Amino acid sequence: MRLIQFTASNGWRGHEQKIIYLYEAFKKYGYVEDQWIMCPEDSEVYRVASSKNMQIIPYNYKKEYDLGLAKDIKRICEKHHVDVMLIHSSKAHTLAVMSKLFYKLDTSLVLCRTLIKRVDTNVLRKWKYNYDGIEKIICVSQPVVESLKPAVKNHDKFCIVGSVTDIEKFPKQAPTGILHEEFNIPKDLKIIGNIAEFTGFKDHYTWVDTVEILVNRNNIKAKYILVGKGSLEEDIRNYVAQKGLGEHIIFAGFRKDIPNILPEFDLFMFTSNNEPTGGVLLESYACKVPIVAAKAGGIPEVIVDGETGLLAEVGNPTDFADKVEHLLADETLQNKLTTNGYQFLVENFTKEIIAKKFYEELKATMKS
Repeated sequence: MRLIQFTASNGWRGHEQKIIYLYEAFKKYGYVEDQWIMCPEDSEVYRVASSKNMQIIPYNYKKEYDLGLAKDIKRICEKHHVDVMLIHSSKAHTLAVMSKLFYKLDTSLVLCRTLIKRVDTNVLRKWKYNYDGIEKIICVSQPVVESLKPAVKNHDKFCIVGSVTDIEKFPKQAPTGILHEEFNIPKDLKIIGNIAEFTGFKDHYTWVDTVEILVNRNNIKAKYILVGKGSLEEDIRNYVAQKGLGEHIIFAGFRKDIPNILPEFDLFMFTSNNEPTGGVLLESYACKVPIVAAKAGGIPEVIVDGETGLLAEVGNPTDFADKVEHLLADETLQNKLTTNGYQFLVENFTKEIIAKKFYEELKATMKS
């Protein structure tokens, strides 16, 4: 198989990390004959892929309906004898469909979808999801499939391949005190943290409300750390100030050292209310950090309640606070969850396992 992974995204989130993970795994385990990443020349994917000496096809992204770029896609695929194009973003989806529709692109097109978001509210968007040239839609979880079903007529196109994590990227499984030192946190205080972009569905409001309950109960001596950035960060900062929680909650900003700081958490508290799966939960498994997460979206496909983590009611800070206190008070339960969580990760979400599943789905679309 000769493969292009195609994105028009400029940012860097879990989906973009997946592109890099898949490239590495396809290469390491010999799943493809040759491969390339096609991405905007000013994107984070381009920067990361370049630093890893991956084969890149950069382009200057100007607009979604770029006929010139659509024509280039056909030329590029013919030049490299590409069998399959794996599409990773909505704008790339549009461009690939245009290439097939207007320029008779002969490469198989497969869409990778990781958002829980309906697409039947826009006529053109709905049309491109039903376009015959899209051979398969690989979704990261069942809730993602359900969000697309109202728009997509042929449900046989759907398949599910879960999130992926590179265990080797997270070798540290015990705290060394670096967050205590960086933020002058007394050593006898626990750290309860979250790593998430400040966007609506991450539901930082419930997270802050939970902290307020825990602080008022005063059963746990802890500091609370929020890692990330995003459009709602200032709103959450103001919310924390309004509640008088400034001395309890630390805003750590965007961090590139997640493998080093995640093991410093005594507990990972994840309040996202519409999460496709939550790749950071898999990273918590890798670091053996106990988890309390919302029973929302695809999270129950990643967290087995009572076995690999604890699930709390969506948007219910009291339930979250109860679960946090229960877990931190029971060391035996912590050990059970982190041990089981790590094994669950190894058996289901490693680069080797997920890349093989992707390969099998992509291979099925190849023209004989």
